[in-house]
Amino acid sequence: MTSTVGKVNTGLVMGLAIGAALGGLLFGYDTAVISGAVEAIDHNFITPRTELTEIARNSLSGTAIGIALWGCVAGSLIAGPLATALGRRTGMLIAAFLFFASSILSAYPELGHAPIGGMGVDGLTPFMVYRFFGGVAIGMASLISPLYIAEIAPPRHRGLLVTFQQIAIVGGMLLVYFVNLQIARQGTDAWILATGWRWMLASAAIPATLFFVAALLMPDTPRWYVLKGKDAKAEKLLNQLNGPEAAQATMNEIRGSLTQHSGKLFSFGAAVIVVGVLLSVFQQFVGINAVLYYAPLMFKNIGSGTNTALLQTVIVGAANVLFTLVATFTVDRWGRKPLLILGAIVMAVAMLALGVLFQQKQEGTLLLYAAILYIAGFALSWGPVVWVLLSEMFPNSIKGTAMAIAVAAQWISNYIVTWSFKVVDGDSALNTVFNHGLNYYIYAGFSVLAALFVWKFVPETKGKTLEAIEQLWKK
Repeated sequence: MTSTVGKVNTGLVMGLAIGAALGGLLFGYDTAVISGAVEAIDHNFITPRTELTEIARNSLSGTAIGIALWGCVAGSLIAGPLATALGRRTGMLIAAFLFFASSILSAYPELGHAPIGGMGVDGLTPFMVYRFFGGVAIGMASLISPLYIAEIAPPRHRGLLVTFQQIAIVGGMLLVYFVNLQIARQGTDAWILATGWRWMLASAAIPATLFFVAALLMPDTPRWYVLKGKDAKAEKLLNQLNGPEAAQATMNEIRGSLTQHSGKLFSFGAAVIVVGVLLSVFQQFVGINAVLYYAPLMFKNIGSGTNTALLQTVIVGAANVLFTLVATFTVDRWGRKPLLILGAIVMAVAMLALGVLFQQKQEGTLLLYAAILYIAGFALSWGPVVWVLLSEMFPNSIKGTAMAIAVAAQWISNYIVTWSFKVVDGDSALNTVFNHGLNYYIYAGFSVLAALFVWKFVPETKGKTLEAIEQLWKK
């Protein structure tokens, strides 16, 4: 089935897509803001626990840094059913509110318990609780925002518009890297460890407010309106988006897709679920968040000072944005599969190079180039394209549940990478052999496996309507 051609209201479609993509800004800002606070969290909450072994301290540190990811798992699991029951727009409003509250409270976890800074290592518990709820917000936004965009986008522009989500994610990351750098420049290293890290985390309340206001001004999606029997609202919105002729054809397709199947998770077979989950797992096991969360630590491992490490992190973030823009203009031309395979190969080469450079104790310039090459490979492929595929590959009648499972798998994988990186990177015995390089060898191997998986099992969805994509998964 080919896409129905109508007169697209470009301004309205773009406006709604950008509004929803602010959920991606929230996603990117919060997942990266922690990079500037890693050393302070260790200094205030982990290092003073001298009764713990090195492995135990590294494990606790990895858990504290990654606790938001367990919130992301919970958020992504409830987001699908919640978006189905209450609507995509309501889900975005709830996510924005949770994100705002978490930003302030995780920056000042002592509020309501003790004076600021007065809890010592005991402040770690409320900090982790508040970060968990921030993760719930991110998990919800990571599912609902691309789902919203895919459901209001004309088929021939869907790949482009869904990549707005990834542009917002990497834009949020670059923004917070820059914010962290500017905050760090306000005082000494001691000030950052005592106060600056709080400013970094609290600054995340700003994108939360923007996202909340945008969601207030947006309608829900035509597919959700039809799902809830609000056909008149759906048809009115489709008329505004695509024109009357295309609106009627799209209404018929939506009705058909919602009534042809029971809505049971495996009514289209297991393959669509398995492929979605593995796409999510590989997106994380290639090591992206080891680079994004621990970039300052990575550069400090080769001798950079605090400000230099943060500046190098900004450069990596800028490369992330630049090559995500490349994906925006190629995903609907080249297709999903070619970009994923190309990106995986580039990442494998870059990660292998990072491992060798660390092991041979090379200077920072070559390491920075290898990190930029890796980010380029991820940003033009597995960053945006996986979200495009997840938003469009699942049939309408199972989309909420199936996408929730795939996104939850992504966040669980993210946590495994985040936690294990700190444990492996901090192991003295491993570092005598690999000098912080072992993690990168592992990610290179997973990048090769990711390329083989896409080549063998992932179908091409370029240019197809959401309803036509269902035919790819018929038993």
